[in-house]
Amino acid sequence: MKAKSSSQQITREYFDSLLVEMRTIDAVEGSTKTTVFGTEISTPVMVAALSYLHEVCPDGMVETAKGAAAAGTVMWSGIGPEDELEQLIAAGAKVIKIVKPYSDKDLIFRKIEHAEKAGALAVGMDTDYVFGRIHNKYSAKGFPVSPKTLDDIKSFVKATKLPFIIKGVLSEQDAAKALDAGAGGIVVSHHNGVFDCAIPPLKILPRIKKLVGGTIPIFVDCGIQSGMDAFKALALGASGVCVGTKVIAGLSRDGAAGVRKVLEEITAELNWAMNITGSPDLAHIDPSVIWT
Repeated sequence: MKAKSSSQQITREYFDSLLVEMRTIDAVEGSTKTTVFGTEISTPVMVAALSYLHEVCPDGMVETAKGAAAAGTVMWSGIGPEDELEQLIAAGAKVIKIVKPYSDKDLIFRKIEHAEKAGALAVGMDTDYVFGRIHNKYSAKGFPVSPKTLDDIKSFVKATKLPFIIKGVLSEQDAAKALDAGAGGIVVSHHNGVFDCAIPPLKILPRIKKLVGGTIPIFVDCGIQSGMDAFKALALGASGVCVGTKVIAGLSRDGAAGVRKVLEEITAELNWAMNITGSPDLAHIDPSVIWT
């Protein structure tokens, strides 16, 4: 098993350091339903931007799409061929396609155009992959990647009618630039430890939430393992959360059914956390229930 990076460990420890108070008098059964880019979903617990899941089980990406669709939620999608994206959408999933910051800008524009034509819910870019990973610099599965300027991002935003998401925002500065570029949403993330000693997403989240206000949705990636993790992220300003490792484990055990089970179990625990904190719906989770 791959050892955790220090960022993954720090992120886990920060999740666990956040305490939650109970508010049960006048509490009611909460609802996890929400809306993402005009589409109603059953839960803010979504599948993270995964790739190459055929290595986990046969037709792993499509099986994951089926599981997400059955759970009534969104599937984010990472690296993959065009026909794969079409298969995910054909399986009934609401898909947000994430494109790498390829050096070849024409390739980026082609992938954005295809995502729109294929019927994706939104499209975006994980800008935190600008230098690849430390042991695979400047490359994403053999394709060169490179940093993108604010003007580059603006051109990607203008290239599509879909909301364009910036994934890998881990500072107020990048959040402000994403707003300036006209992004339709951001993902607060360190790419599951793309570098060691990265600040935990939930630690920077309240500052980013204050800066962004309610202008665009904020999603959180990295380290979501439970419904209580999801609740803490939502209480601190997230519109939705992305789950990766647990989804992969469910996929490995039981294909689409395993994915659905993981998403529904996390959602059930999220609903329970809402009930014991007097949170009737996602729009009315009081951030003051979180103690640091």
